[in-house]
Amino acid sequence: MPQRLGFEFLGTFWLVLGGCGSAVLAAAFPEVGIGLLGVALAFGLTVLTMAYAIGHVSGCHLNPAVTLGLVCAGRFDADEAIPYMVAQVAGAILAAMLLYAIASGAPGWDISKGLAANGYGDASPGKYSMAIGFVTELVMTFMFLMIILGSTSKRAPAGFAPIAIGLGLTLIHLISIPVTNTSVNPARSTGPAVVLGGTALHQLWLFWVAPMIGAALAGLAHRFSDED
Repeated sequence: MPQRLGFEFLGTFWLVLGGCGSAVLAAAFPEVGIGLLGVALAFGLTVLTMAYAIGHVSGCHLNPAVTLGLVCAGRFDADEAIPYMVAQVAGAILAAMLLYAIASGAPGWDISKGLAANGYGDASPGKYSMAIGFVTELVMTFMFLMIILGSTSKRAPAGFAPIAIGLGLTLIHLISIPVTNTSVNPARSTGPAVVLGGTALHQLWLFWVAPMIGAALAGLAHRFSDED
């Protein structure tokens, strides 16, 4: 168990550093910025690379919503869910702290530029409302878990799940970055929010509640299907 938790910590650290780091450091970098497409791809690549690197040890959840969805699907022991979530959140917070340290090294940078935090209303990139943000996060997380559960099924082609999951997360970001900056992962939201405080921390509840509901619904839907 300690080894598995350590890998969940490491994997979530990489997800937040790679995904949020691309948004903070590279998305609008002068002349060679990677833009929305690059950020979406970066998040997908973090999951894809970690799935191959640590999936055989910890399952590579990297996300409290994924852990909950797997519990609801009967794929993961409920007694181990809380330790997994704690490790994931801890990894996300450390990554956000490191990202802040790196970003603050640029001349003229200040924390008001954010750390790719999630938000709704005035904190949404497209100024989308709380209700729209909630629905978006719930549906996107539901679909993310359906991709995970389906691609890791015993009936799915072996060895290709990380590709489907990574590309699925990329697609989700392409759809929803303008709405909430895309969470579908409470740990990913918690890291930047803890470092930033203020609005990001005040709005954090939505990025726990909506993804967890979406993941639980997907897990239950899969559990009562004939997939496995």
